[in-house]
Amino acid sequence: MATFHSFDDKAIEAALEAARAHYEAPAIEANRRELNPIDDGHLRVAAQCISVTVEDGKVCLNLPLGIGKFCFNIPSIIPNGTAAQACLDICTTWGIPTGVRVTISVAGKVILEKSFGKC
Repeated sequence: MATFHSFDDKAIEAALEAARAHYEAPAIEANRRELNPIDDGHLRVAAQCISVTVEDGKVCLNLPLGIGKFCFNIPSIIPNGTAAQACLDICTTWGIPTGVRVTISVAGKVILEKSFGKC
């Protein structure tokens, strides 16, 4: 059975809070700027990177925001037992979460990137 790695709820909440704060009125005033008409409101904020291991040619993660469990197939040139890193970004529009982006790296090289929802 696959091991599903999870991201820290506090890291996810901190990313969401940063995204919300970007579009709050006090933040706009503090930066002495107004909402720019060419700003489409999309913002992606890094949440967390965690250590994972390739098992049975996959890395399995429990994703937040109701997305659930998902296994990513890893290229066969990367053997089972290889240490990897999974990073999570939270995607938002006007501070409201719209999706996530997962990046999996081995030895500092991105080997897989996948978005869920609107990112």
